[in-house]
Amino acid sequence: MSATYAETYAASSRDPERFWLDAAATLAWDKAPTHAIDGSRAPLYAWYPDGMLNVSFNALDRHVLAGNGEATALVYDSAVLGIQRRFSYSELLEQVATFAGVLRSQGVGQGDRVLIYLPMIPQAHIAMLACARIGAVHSVVFGGFAPKELAARIDDATPKAIVTATGGIEPTRRIEYLPAIAEAMEQSAHHVPTVIVAHRDGFAHQLSEYAGGNTAWHDWEELAAAAQAVGPVPVASTHPLYILYTSGTTGAPKGVVRDSGGYAVAMDWSMRNIYGVGPGDTMLTASDVGWVVGHSYIVYGPLIAGATTVLYEGKPVGTPDAGSFWRLIDDHKVDVLFTAPTALRAIRKADPDAALLADHNIESLKALFVAGERLDPDTYQWACGKLGVPVLDNWWQTETGWPIAANPMGLELLERKAGSPTVPVPGYQVEILDSFGEALPVGVEGNIVINLPLPPGTLGTLWGNDQRFIDTYLRAFPGYYTTGDSGYLDADGYLFVMGRTDDVINVSGHRLSTGAMEQVLGAHPAVAECAVIGVADELKGQRPSGYVVLKSGADIGEEQLGAELVAMVRHDIGPVADFREVRIVDALPKTRSGKILRKTMRQIADGKAYAVPSTIEDPSVIDALIPLLRPAT
Repeated sequence: MSATYAETYAASSRDPERFWLDAAATLAWDKAPTHAIDGSRAPLYAWYPDGMLNVSFNALDRHVLAGNGEATALVYDSAVLGIQRRFSYSELLEQVATFAGVLRSQGVGQGDRVLIYLPMIPQAHIAMLACARIGAVHSVVFGGFAPKELAARIDDATPKAIVTATGGIEPTRRIEYLPAIAEAMEQSAHHVPTVIVAHRDGFAHQLSEYAGGNTAWHDWEELAAAAQAVGPVPVASTHPLYILYTSGTTGAPKGVVRDSGGYAVAMDWSMRNIYGVGPGDTMLTASDVGWVVGHSYIVYGPLIAGATTVLYEGKPVGTPDAGSFWRLIDDHKVDVLFTAPTALRAIRKADPDAALLADHNIESLKALFVAGERLDPDTYQWACGKLGVPVLDNWWQTETGWPIAANPMGLELLERKAGSPTVPVPGYQVEILDSFGEALPVGVEGNIVINLPLPPGTLGTLWGNDQRFIDTYLRAFPGYYTTGDSGYLDADGYLFVMGRTDDVINVSGHRLSTGAMEQVLGAHPAVAECAVIGVADELKGQRPSGYVVLKSGADIGEEQLGAELVAMVRHDIGPVADFREVRIVDALPKTRSGKILRKTMRQIADGKAYAVPSTIEDPSVIDALIPLLRPAT
C-alpha cells in the first residue's frame, strides 16, 4: 500500500537524511551517494556531497538502455509555423550527443558556461542537455531579451560560447536575435569566443553578416555535420547544472545556481509524486524554456521521468484562437497540462463559455496544474467547471526550482480549497512569522519562511556571490529561507499565499492584503482579471486602488462596476479596507511569464522613479496606464 501525503511528509521531516537518500536511489549514479545533506558550511548546504552522476544520462541514455528508445521523448508543436515534429528518446539522444561534440570542438569543457538564447524550438532542449552531458554550465536567457540584459548576464556568467538562432516568431512579428547578440557582446566587458547559430528561414539578419572579428560565428548544422558524438561525463552531485537569472527592476541580476544531483532527484521525485507523470504519459507545460517552469517541467522533469514532453511554440490565445490548449491536448493526448493562471484568464476573457472546447476531445487530460501567479478562486471555479478535471494550484519560485506547496496528485489527491496551493511539499518546512521572527497562529497572515536546510533541487547559492545569497534570502530570519511572500496556514495545514510582502499595505494603521481584495474583485461575474495596489495617501498612509479587465462581452459601466466592487470588498473584508477606487482598463502590465507588475504600477501611482522590467510582455500597456495611475493635477 502506497504512503499517504501525511505519512510521506512526516517521514521527510523526521529523518530527511534517510528520506532523500531513498529518493535518490531511483536514479542512475556513477557513484551512489552515502550521505544526503552536507551542512558543514551552514547556512550554505549541499546535497549528496559524495555522489557522482550525469543528468543528461538520466534524462536520455538510461531510458534507451532500458529498451525504451522508440518511446516519444519530445513533441515540437509550432502553432506559429503550423508544423509538428516528434523525437524518440533514441533520436533525441543522438542529437544531444552530437551537439555535445560540437561544444567540445569549440573548446567548451566541464565547468565552462554556455549562454543559450533560443526560442521555443527543439534546439533549446538539445543545447541544454548537451551542456549537461559534458559538465558545462548552461545559462538560458529568455529569447527576445534586450541587449542590455544579455550583456549583464554575459558579464556575470562569463560564457565560453553563446548558442542562439536567427530569431523568434511571435503571432504578429518576427524578433531578430543576431543583432541583439552582437550588440550585447559589444556592451559587455567579457569576450565570448564562439557563437553558434541555428538557422531559421524568414529573418532579415543572417550569419554571414557577422563573419570576422574576435568572435567566431558558426552555423549549427555545419558544425554538427563534422562533430563526433560524445558520451556522458560524470560530475559531482554538487557540480552546477545551470545558472538561471532572476530579473528585478533594480540592481544586477541574481544568478540562481542549481546543482546536478539534488536537482535530478527533485525532478524525479516531483514528477512521480506531485504531477503523477511517468513513462507513457504526456505532459504539456505551456511556459518558456527561459523560465524556471520551462527548465524543470518542459525539459528536465519529463525526460528524467521517461515521459513525453510537448514543446509548444505559440500562445494560449491568438495562435489562432482561445482553443489552442484544447487542440494541443487533443492532438497529442496530453495527460497533464501545466500553465499560468494568467493564461487561463486570457482564455476565459476571449471565450467565457469555453465554446471552443466543443471542437476538441480532451478526454486524455487527467489534471491541470497552474503556477506563476496567484490562482484566484473565480478562475479556479471556471476552469474546474469547464474542464471537468482537478485544477491544482502549486506555488514555487525561480529560487526553489520546484513546488513549495502543491496538491500531490501522484501521492494522494487531497481536498482542494479555492485560493490555496494546498499543502507544503515534503522537504519544505513552511512557517509563518511576524516581522520580529515570532511564529504566528493559525489563520494569521505573515511572512512565509522555510526552515533550513531547503530540500534538494533548490538554489544552493547565487553565482559567484555566496554573501549576496545569504544577505538576500537568509539574513532577515536566521535559520530560515525568506520567500518574500505573505500568507497564512489554516487549521488543516493548507497554505494561502496572498502576495509579495510589499503588497501588504497599511491603511490607517491596519495591515491589509491586496491579494485578499483581489480575491473579492475576481469573484465579480464581469471581471476577467484584476490588480489592487496600495497608493500613497497623506491622511491614511496608503489607500487601495483597483484596476480591472472585463470579460469579453461584459456590459457594465465603470461607475456601476465600481459601486458593486466597493460593496463586495466592504462586505467581505470590512470598512477598514477603505476600498473606494476602481478603474476599468484594457489590460494589466505583465511579465512574459504572467506576473502582474504591481510594484511598477505602485511606483508610477506614487510619482516615484520606476523601471519597467525587461521581462515585460507589452510595454504599451504601461504607457496606456500612466494617465490612470498618475492623473494630471
